[in-house]
Amino acid sequence: MLPARLQRALAPVSARDQLLEVVLDLGRVPEARYPSRVESLGEQAVSRDDLAAVLARLGSFGGDNRAGIERTLHRISAIRNRTGEVVGLTCRVGRAVYGTVAMVRDLLDSGSSLLLMGRPGVGKTTALREIARVLADDLERRVVVIDTSNEIAGDGDIPHPAIGRARRMQVARPDLQHRVMIEAVENHMPEVIVIDEIGTEEEARAARTIAERGVQLVATAHGNELANLIKNPTLSDLVGGIQSVTLGDEEARRRRTQKTVLERAAEPTFPMAVEMHSRHRWLVHRDVATTVDLLLRGQSPRPQIRELDGGAVRVRESTPAAISPPTRPVAPVPLPAPAPVAAPPVAAGDAPLRVIALGLSPAVLEEAVRASGLPVEVAATVEEADAVLSLRGYLGREPDLRRRAQHLGLPILVIKSEAPHQLERALQRLQGRRGRSEETPRPDSQLDDVHAAMEECRLAVEQVVLPQGRPVELLPRSERVRQMQAELVGRYRLRSAVFGRGLQQRLRVFPA
Repeated sequence: MLPARLQRALAPVSARDQLLEVVLDLGRVPEARYPSRVESLGEQAVSRDDLAAVLARLGSFGGDNRAGIERTLHRISAIRNRTGEVVGLTCRVGRAVYGTVAMVRDLLDSGSSLLLMGRPGVGKTTALREIARVLADDLERRVVVIDTSNEIAGDGDIPHPAIGRARRMQVARPDLQHRVMIEAVENHMPEVIVIDEIGTEEEARAARTIAERGVQLVATAHGNELANLIKNPTLSDLVGGIQSVTLGDEEARRRRTQKTVLERAAEPTFPMAVEMHSRHRWLVHRDVATTVDLLLRGQSPRPQIRELDGGAVRVRESTPAAISPPTRPVAPVPLPAPAPVAAPPVAAGDAPLRVIALGLSPAVLEEAVRASGLPVEVAATVEEADAVLSLRGYLGREPDLRRRAQHLGLPILVIKSEAPHQLERALQRLQGRRGRSEETPRPDSQLDDVHAAMEECRLAVEQVVLPQGRPVELLPRSERVRQMQAELVGRYRLRSAVFGRGLQQRLRVFPA
């Protein structure tokens, strides 16, 4: 399909090995992209004649600006100018990769619906293709693949052998995918339906309708992890949906939460979910309902970590620190340099300091523990911990955990970054605070608390009030901090009010 000079450049086997895609942009030198590098293909820029020659060999483009090569998994996507003329092509190399289904083979036997999530390029469609083959050939199920862009079973009317005996239904336009999903159930009696990229509210509703009819679903969805899906108002129904519930005074005291809380609205459409962090490392949530409940209560879920190592699958249970999300960039704020804190002498028989860590890499934390020489362990829950250590920005996302820690009287230390010297100094300070009932706040601790309060306010506005139109009540703060939070709310053109008495005075943010 490519111009002759590009065919010659890609003729050597070494040039095609691990090739991901070839990019042709008008007026630029064509490029070959590999997993870890990009190489130019010659020195001659792509001309309109080059693009026209490729387009002449292709079939027509669909409504999603994609075309394919019949009975292959290759995909060609177009970039158009304002008049609709093609000025760029991305030629993706499609391969049927075998072996990844071993990561979730036991989940397929259960007959429960399975949702795959992950960033683009991590291999969701490749895994979906092999899952369809295993379900149809090995488990002998009646499988129908809803192939919107012909990515799963290839272009043309005859499906690619990579999906085995599974049947394929093509979709004329992407906006009709939900109708074809329902049509598949009503007309073709499938036991399993395979769908790539559920992305609209209509498709989410169609998925729930199919699941309620007893058909197993295997699908992918936008979002890197389950927490992203919960915050997505369009797709949250896939994991049960979210609703605001007002608790009675007694129940709120029992739970140690505010009276208005978020809870799961229904049973998830997909009882099981997989977060694909890379092609060889997946996080498996075997009970999505429990995971969603934990996330809404501010607790960390514990999915299984599955890793593919030389064809063998290694399974281990995770800890909250092992699956902490990457640190969100926060603008640096100058703080006064704290004086070095000497580590207190530790007797040989002393019990280790149990720390619950938020947003910290477990490997970096372990290295800091070794360097400091202090007896420190990572706690699984706040009730088991002696102290809380958090990166700035993460404490505001865990209001329930912070409230429980304050109720238990645990020291809370917020640090700017997970640099080794900061972690060592933080562990020394926590060890020094251990056993003290009260301590005069240091200036930098006060500043960290202000940062946490403002981050809590910002996240509440951007993730709940604005997108969902629901009021949010923040944690109790001092008058000065509440004023700062109210100013921040005003910048979003929202209104707020103070509720509570005495030390429990807090800000409530209302939608516009």
